[in-house]
Amino acid sequence: MHVVKVALGDRSYDILINAKLDDLGGQMENLRLGRKAALVTNPTVNRLYGKRALASITAKQFIAMPIEIPDGEQYKNLDWANAIYTALLLNAFDRRSPLVALGGGVIGDLTGFAAATYMRGIPFIQVPTTLLAMVDSSVGGKTGVNHAMGKNMIGAFYQPRLVLMDLEVLKTLPKEEFLSGMAEVIKYGVIWDRELFDYLEKNREKILALEQGALSHIISRSCEIKAEVVSKDEREGGLRAILNFGHTVGHAAETLENYTMRHGEAVAIGMVYASRFGHRLGLCDAKTAERTEQLIAAYGLPTGLSALKKRPTVTQLLDTMLVDKKSEGGTIKFVLPKKIGEVVLTREWDEKTLRELLAE
Repeated sequence: MHVVKVALGDRSYDILINAKLDDLGGQMENLRLGRKAALVTNPTVNRLYGKRALASITAKQFIAMPIEIPDGEQYKNLDWANAIYTALLLNAFDRRSPLVALGGGVIGDLTGFAAATYMRGIPFIQVPTTLLAMVDSSVGGKTGVNHAMGKNMIGAFYQPRLVLMDLEVLKTLPKEEFLSGMAEVIKYGVIWDRELFDYLEKNREKILALEQGALSHIISRSCEIKAEVVSKDEREGGLRAILNFGHTVGHAAETLENYTMRHGEAVAIGMVYASRFGHRLGLCDAKTAERTEQLIAAYGLPTGLSALKKRPTVTQLLDTMLVDKKSEGGTIKFVLPKKIGEVVLTREWDEKTLRELLAE
């Protein structure tokens, strides 16, 4: 087991990589939580791993109950957050009663938001079961739900008490979901770590074959990068914004697709456009944009807006980007590459160039 620490003072916590799902209850026992616990999951994950997780929790004398949320980004909303509140109230959960998020990014974000807001904050634990959740959404304390007008527009910064990752669960993850998670891993290579980017280029076959050594390396390195960034900038006052590379166009695509597109697929598209845009603006050379796009394509991810069910107009895309929470004062902020391993956050960009790029 590899442990990555997210250093945030009294809100610090450990990420346990290559831990076992059966050890969940024991890890919870070490946190001195209340004895009532709720396991929030979806039907697919519940069928595969719900019994094991509950058995581990109850073996340590917790009283545990499952809360099942339908599977899909479209259910990450206030209605289903309210369903969690109702279940907690009916079962007299108090401020020490923990929530355990067993699932992907939707479950993690929704459970974290419910934990942040129920009784003004109760403990929660992340047990991610998708690659995307392991390397991104389970770490860093961003919680939230979607609004019809924008992704993650309602939320809170609220850190988990623990993140436990059993890499064995990735063997039951559909290939498309695994590839979706690879988009976020590629992101870390572009924004922070050229060596990770090189590793992804050279070890594609091992990674796609789910070799444990390769998987453990890319997940551990992704978590180390995110932990370092979050420890320096918990609430996205500056540095943490670089984690949004690919998310400006990506979130707009997700919103316009009514959240039916996989998050990683949307981010992949966003990274391609951000890299091309960086080159057009003279921030990076053509090779940087080409390598980024080639690596995204090599992992079976989409590289253009033509992948959307109904291609939006440039005006629709720009209007949706302006609603995004990364927009300030009517100006869209872009994270653009300077080279592999380094990006810049900028509000200085040419609208004509952007419009031409999005129209391609």
